[in-house]
Amino acid sequence: MVAQGRQAIVHQANQLPARHPTLGYTPWTSTHLHGSASLPQYDGYASDVTNPGQFKDYRYPNFQNARTMWYHDHGNGVHFTAPNAYMGLAAMYILHDESELSLPIPHGRYDLPLVVKDAMFTDTGALIFDDHGASGLFGDVVLVDGRPWPKLEVERRKYRFRFLNASISRSYDIALDTGGPMTVIGGDGGLYPAPQTVTSFRHGMAERYEVVIDFADYAIGQRVVLKNRGLPNSTDFDTTGDIMAVDVVAEASDTENNEIPDELFPDNEVMQLQESDAVATRRLEFVRKNGMWTVNGLTWEDVINSGFRDVVANPGLNDVDIWEFRNKSGGWFHPIHVHQVDFKILDRNGRPPFAYEQGPKDTVYLGESETVRIIARFGANRAGT
Repeated sequence: MVAQGRQAIVHQANQLPARHPTLGYTPWTSTHLHGSASLPQYDGYASDVTNPGQFKDYRYPNFQNARTMWYHDHGNGVHFTAPNAYMGLAAMYILHDESELSLPIPHGRYDLPLVVKDAMFTDTGALIFDDHGASGLFGDVVLVDGRPWPKLEVERRKYRFRFLNASISRSYDIALDTGGPMTVIGGDGGLYPAPQTVTSFRHGMAERYEVVIDFADYAIGQRVVLKNRGLPNSTDFDTTGDIMAVDVVAEASDTENNEIPDELFPDNEVMQLQESDAVATRRLEFVRKNGMWTVNGLTWEDVINSGFRDVVANPGLNDVDIWEFRNKSGGWFHPIHVHQVDFKILDRNGRPPFAYEQGPKDTVYLGESETVRIIARFGANRAGT
């Protein structure tokens, strides 16, 4: 955790072996702080390689509003990001600010990170990486903060859970087995203008949601199970319908910061953008070919081979753009992450975004044959030089 305005330098040393013991590749790394408006040289772009035995110091400006970010490996994007992140090169990075800390929402021991991912293991407990030729990796074990199907003991009061989907291929449809309400108060880009109460939410890879659950609605001794109701194009097992259990064990020992205000962060600039503010609309078509995703016909290898001159969008300084994401790959889905900026979802298939998406985002679930429009301002980077 870090406070807004306090810059940080993180020393990332690649101490991995020169060759992956089972997959055979050289495990170079590139660390991307997902959600941070870092300068380009510290953004962890896919070709910024740190080889085994090397290190890099990453400078993080931390000038943005409070938010839940995460850092993960981005080593040559399409090739090694998945196995490196799957093997453990991923974690949360939480940024606080005074405005967020002044709100009477849950803080401290009532504000808990939940890193959710699925995995496969051998009989000896070693991780198995098998993405079926880049078609997807779906494990039969659901881990939360590295533990399989954990149990959490709670008091009868509100808790704030910071959900991160760190899975490689699996998205989740998250709900409580009681059918009870959950209130989304924040997402990728921090607190929402206003809370959104739902009974379930679709959680794509790399997305973050801050969700308040009020266990005062349940009796002492009651168990509440966090469920995964499953989504199309995920391989489900008998064991992947449960995520974790929550046991209500006591009355609230602390009733401070136990509210959900009607307003959270109404002045968030990105959420005030209107379609009429845009100076350009750009269409980005996502098509899967030969096991790889292309954007307007380009792969990352094409960008590299062009000397990084091939681009699909080049907004001017302070321009407001609308980007239209089209998934033209039939049964495939993919999360779309835009580096450096937060955005607002305008619509999904011509309809308003889901209630749980009514806040600042940097990653959006692009479902099967869906079209999603987002709006963002591409302003100056305030991180310095």
